[in-house]
Amino acid sequence: MFDIPYTLIRSKKRRRTLSLRIDDDGRVIVHVPHRTPESEIASFLRAKKDWIEKNLRVLDRRSREKGGPRRFVPGDTFLYLGNAYPLEVCERDGRPALALLHGTFQMGAGSREKAREIFVKWYAGRAKEIMAERVNHYRQQLKFPPVEIRITSAKSRYGSCSADNRLSFSWRLIMAPYPVIDYVIVHELAHIRHKNHSKRFWGFVESVMPDYRQQRHWLNENNHLLML
Repeated sequence: MFDIPYTLIRSKKRRRTLSLRIDDDGRVIVHVPHRTPESEIASFLRAKKDWIEKNLRVLDRRSREKGGPRRFVPGDTFLYLGNAYPLEVCERDGRPALALLHGTFQMGAGSREKAREIFVKWYAGRAKEIMAERVNHYRQQLKFPPVEIRITSAKSRYGSCSADNRLSFSWRLIMAPYPVIDYVIVHELAHIRHKNHSKRFWGFVESVMPDYRQQRHWLNENNHLLML
């Protein structure tokens, strides 16, 4: 099966061979003689699949290093709770478009065009569950009343606490390790008691999480990894 989108160009000139290239935007462009049968094109693409995927991954890595968008190519890795899992594209008829199974992210072959949207929905759903669970854990430990939780798409503000003590967390935080998630949750819960970043605030955070500096350092050093 060849499941990578491509543009086919049939040439009426005296082209005798099939060729392909990948442009700077990651588009796979295939040039073939005008009368080349579909079966020959399919065979050619299957033979080149590994080469295409390898070069798409290289382009994806370079794009991300420059702050560009992900390309969602098979074999590329995506973070969840601090661990990197490779993407596998496969048939998922009648099942969710994306699932984390057996150490890989498995996405339906027909979902490539909406890959980012599908990943965001999956991450946001998991974030809602895990943030609620961890907030409840620390809220009970601190004997705080129940709080309202909201999941956002913020790119750098991973957590916030409103004046009326409603907590917001970015779904991107779900890519970080559990201790980092807990640090952000404790940080925002601390704002229920201290609406600033005073010594009392940081003293409160440290009383709940003695190693908070280590988790804050990870977030500051690796925030670029929490992008999609």
